[in-house]
Amino acid sequence: MPQTKFVLRKAIGFGLPVVVVVNKIDRHDAQIDDVVNRTFDLFVELNASSTQLDFPIVYTSATQGTATLDVRTPGADIAPLFETIIARIPPPTVVPDAPLQLLVLALAYDAFKGKMGIGKIHAGSLARQQPLLRMAADGRQLAGVATAILAYQGLERVEVDEASAGEIVAVAGFDEIGIGDTIADPQRPQALPSVVIEEPTLRMTFAVNKSPFAGREGKHVTSRVLRERLQHELETNVALRVADTESADTFLVSGRGELHLAILIETMRREGYELEVSQPEVVYKEIEGQPCEPYEMLSIDVPGEYQGTVIEELGRRRAELQDMVQGPIKELHAEYLITTRALLGLKSTLLRKTRGTAVIHHVFDAYEPLVGDLPPQEPHGSLVATEDGVSSSYAIVNAQERGELFIGPSVPVYRGMVVGQASRDRDVELNICKQKKLTNVRSETGETTIVLVPPREMTLELALEYLGPDELLEVTPKSLRIRKRIADIKQRLRAQRAGDT
Repeated sequence: MPQTKFVLRKAIGFGLPVVVVVNKIDRHDAQIDDVVNRTFDLFVELNASSTQLDFPIVYTSATQGTATLDVRTPGADIAPLFETIIARIPPPTVVPDAPLQLLVLALAYDAFKGKMGIGKIHAGSLARQQPLLRMAADGRQLAGVATAILAYQGLERVEVDEASAGEIVAVAGFDEIGIGDTIADPQRPQALPSVVIEEPTLRMTFAVNKSPFAGREGKHVTSRVLRERLQHELETNVALRVADTESADTFLVSGRGELHLAILIETMRREGYELEVSQPEVVYKEIEGQPCEPYEMLSIDVPGEYQGTVIEELGRRRAELQDMVQGPIKELHAEYLITTRALLGLKSTLLRKTRGTAVIHHVFDAYEPLVGDLPPQEPHGSLVATEDGVSSSYAIVNAQERGELFIGPSVPVYRGMVVGQASRDRDVELNICKQKKLTNVRSETGETTIVLVPPREMTLELALEYLGPDELLEVTPKSLRIRKRIADIKQRLRAQRAGDT
């Protein structure tokens, strides 16, 4: 899988030891030797060292709870897996007898315990009601007490009375604790090197859903609950920024890229929230009197047959090539420095041009001076519904000739809703609910079977990339609908003319 490949590449690059676990060996169709050979080829493809290529293999059956180092010898329990991990993975570097040091790398919130800092105890030990000193990243020092300590047992956090060096714990006792802070011994405080939180690079508006279908599918639909939910998210989501706007039911939310904001939107819709969001916009800054924009490091893995397509597309977006390596099986790995502006829409474009084989990852690098005007993105027009009702097969057959549809038959629509992408670079208004007139006159084509092209599935990320400046994405627990800000076509054309002048 792409995510496995990316994580393994990072682990190999850092020189970390790897343990390979082959699961489901009890299945009658298990191809154990083939899996091991393909795993070895993957290590070679990712330029693993000779030491890393000599990886241990543990054969397991999760349903039976057994593991073995020899596939021909059945396992009795899961102990061989744990013993291999202990033998091959080095223990954490800690100093048990030194003063307490804990670097906060994550946050959690509990309604009873309040805000908690999560991190590994690098030195010393920690006990409940122990006096503590929070050494903030900006140099401030605040005293406190460990009111609660939660350690991890499996996937759950359980409250404990004490913890020692090497354990990962959540500590309560500070209301304003943040990532990068050090929790230390007040008698002998020693701060650990802080970590830098990435700056927001994109922003969009979150607003109350005002479409004709508002309130049909969600439980939380008012501006009050939307504001409370965003404020609650700020407790633990330290890279998020929320600001008020001129409208009481609209909030400006900034985050670290499309994925960061998409995760928040998806979480909220699963919790029963209804909202509408706008097209993502880049967050600009002025540094030393010079306008700057965010740049990101982009890594792409793609089969060799598509390398020309990738290089051409990134060259058009003025990306700077940093490194390029071709693997043993002709797979291209390229790293680029690219502006966040140029990244908008890149994922859907490359996935389409490489037939879904591209593996894309990007991370914020720094704010740099503006690169200037970028070449225009691929323009697109939208197929916009002109009537309220339910989509019909008869209307869809005619609409297929004008573009690619996002919906199928028998789908409720409303005026101003975007039902597809037009084949031209301008919007096309159509009646997607039109029904065929019934007559008693037969024709040669009257019995022709209707052929419907499957609609394009619009996921949340693809919908955010598709949005235009005059469009909004309606998000509900059950549906994703793109619509025009102005539903009436006459008012929309009048606004366009006013904007052009």
